[in-house]
Amino acid sequence: MTVLSIDKVSKRYGKVQALDQVSVEASSGMRTAVVGPSGSGKTTLLRMIAGFETPDSGSVSVGGEVLADAHRSMPAHLRGIGIVAQDGALFPHLTVADNIGFGIPRGDRERTERVLSLLEMVELEPGMLTRRPHQLSGGQQQRVALARALACRPRLMLLDEPFSALDTGLRENMRKTVARVLQAAGVTTILVTHDQEEALSFADRLVVMREGRVVQAGTPQDLYFHPNDRATALFMGDAVLLPAIAKGSVAACALGNVPIVGEHKGKVEIMLRPEQIRIATDGSQQDNTGQVVDVEFSGATSTIAVALNGVALPPIRIKTSSVALPAPGAYVRLDVAEKAHVLEG
Repeated sequence: MTVLSIDKVSKRYGKVQALDQVSVEASSGMRTAVVGPSGSGKTTLLRMIAGFETPDSGSVSVGGEVLADAHRSMPAHLRGIGIVAQDGALFPHLTVADNIGFGIPRGDRERTERVLSLLEMVELEPGMLTRRPHQLSGGQQQRVALARALACRPRLMLLDEPFSALDTGLRENMRKTVARVLQAAGVTTILVTHDQEEALSFADRLVVMREGRVVQAGTPQDLYFHPNDRATALFMGDAVLLPAIAKGSVAACALGNVPIVGEHKGKVEIMLRPEQIRIATDGSQQDNTGQVVDVEFSGATSTIAVALNGVALPPIRIKTSSVALPAPGAYVRLDVAEKAHVLEG
């Protein structure tokens, strides 16, 4: 069942077209991530859903009910939508218990039980109920903010870059916790973020925006391995882009004859993710594919830059296991795993 439906929404601020005929749908229980560079319109879209902005045209509906169009807009507090902001936005003068229970009527006999249940859901100890926000870590504050947003049983949850202020290790842990909590609660969620890795790991569906428009939508796997264009390919992660001559299901390029997705003919540009390229250290100066010019050790995985022989292209950067790394100056052969993707345009 479709919970959120955004139909051809446009919004202009003076001469700036923030949103241009944007359409997005989210099904029940689905986690959707809206990603894009700064100025792409993703924050304006989130504010439109929340009720902080009104569309110039188009409509926003939740559960089949039109919340906003060019003629009317339901107030934000009546929309039944939960919001978790980047900084948590907790009330500093209230305890954790009062923050979580803020939207629950004080006369509700199940209020205390509901607060305890939400605290447990976000994996916090009961002893934290009497603390105030300044006594919590960043991750704990975000958990309380999530519990507060869930307290009113929202039909839709909006996450506005909720992990960006956290340290790297904590960010990954919080991302997994929030995804687990939202899945258990069965809440349809929209995450707005500029972090591609965050979007790929968190969402069931991705929406990529650029210059106020939706340029591609689909599963994380689809957008990562089969982007529509060069800009989307590079935005979604590191990519190796090579000119090639396609003939059917094979393309001849600097890496030799590479299998490609679909049938193509003539000059094309192919894309490989760095992890699709495997390094064999049995190359020689005569029969190699390239020479290692740099090795960047990063723990479990490392990045190796390889200059291709006889090709006027920048060195290819490859992610590989840090075990038995070749040394700079070594000659290596590069093998391709899986099929390359042919970019449009």
